[in-house]
Amino acid sequence: MDRRELAGFLRGRRERITPAAVGLPAGPRRRTPGLRREEVAHLAFISTEYYTRLEQARGPRPSREVLAGLTRALRLSDAERDHLHHLAGAPPGPPAGPSRDVPQSILDLLRRLPHTAAVVLSATYEVLAWNDLAAALLEDFSAVPRRERNLVRRAYLAPRPRERLLYDPFDAEAFARAAARRLRATAARYPEDPEVARLVGELLSGSAEFARLWGAHDVRPESSLRKTVNHPLIGPIALNCDLLDISDQDQQLVLYTVEPGSPAEEALRLLSVIGTQRMDVPG
Repeated sequence: MDRRELAGFLRGRRERITPAAVGLPAGPRRRTPGLRREEVAHLAFISTEYYTRLEQARGPRPSREVLAGLTRALRLSDAERDHLHHLAGAPPGPPAGPSRDVPQSILDLLRRLPHTAAVVLSATYEVLAWNDLAAALLEDFSAVPRRERNLVRRAYLAPRPRERLLYDPFDAEAFARAAARRLRATAARYPEDPEVARLVGELLSGSAEFARLWGAHDVRPESSLRKTVNHPLIGPIALNCDLLDISDQDQQLVLYTVEPGSPAEEALRLLSVIGTQRMDVPG
């Protein structure tokens, strides 16, 4: 346990968090940047005295339960969580659930791809990030709740056929097989995660087809390098689809591109101008 480094790390993380970020009022007499020590202790479910000793480099080695509480209280990223565990002399185990923390470099990359529709998927098929062209091509994900951004849930459980997939971006049967296989592997990697268990339970109870595929215990990868999006304004758009693993986050970057000089290229160019506006809906 490196008490001095641990103390400095905790203090630095505490001072960067605003009270508003954790639902606390700033108050007129706040003299410290970020949170107060007693506020962190309260959020981490530990005593203020114990937390103060940690920041003064004279506390005992924190348990994994304490480290988990500090991770939540200080809003640590996955990398910061691992660093905290190493400083405390308790190397981290595997994360409890799939990461939703998209690296800043990937977010920057999305913005630098104006002619490519791109989304980031979690290990459970949740859309975590997207660029403007992807929103125009597939869905304005910012306009729907997080639950509805899960593509496998929409594929199997959406109430009407036309909503089963976002503008039918994948062949339905191929997507169903691939989703079931990847989700089974995900469930094996995160057996303690309640969100993964809840998603699998919903799919098993709500879709006989998913239950059949799940029962096959198949985890072999399956992918299609060509997709057709039936956009409601533009019509069918033939796309190349490439999946790039963000391995340290257990995520995938999905890139939709078109052949140069093809009608699809003109369609994407038009979509980049139209954006997410719906010209087929009366104003």
